[in-house]
Amino acid sequence: MARKSLIAREVKRQKMVAKYAELRAQLKKEGRWDELDKLPKNSSAVRLHNRCLLTGRPKGYMRKFGINRVTFRQMALDGKIPGITKASW
Repeated sequence: MARKSLIAREVKRQKMVAKYAELRAQLKKEGRWDELDKLPKNSSAVRLHNRCLLTGRPKGYMRKFGINRVTFRQMALDGKIPGITKASW
């Protein structure tokens, strides 16, 4: 499990990106770069990092499910993810 502070920081960044998304797009479209520089750094979507929704683990993230590979495997074996079965041939 990731530290709570790292998870909270990422949530805070996501909220800030959503808050400033429309303004950033408008400033970019108009080419007003000096005003864009004055916005908070964390309002840029580039600064976001994908983390597991359940554990906060930053590595092994699976975009389609929003969780990491370890959690995905455990949930799949427990039958908690619909349509996912262990491969056998």
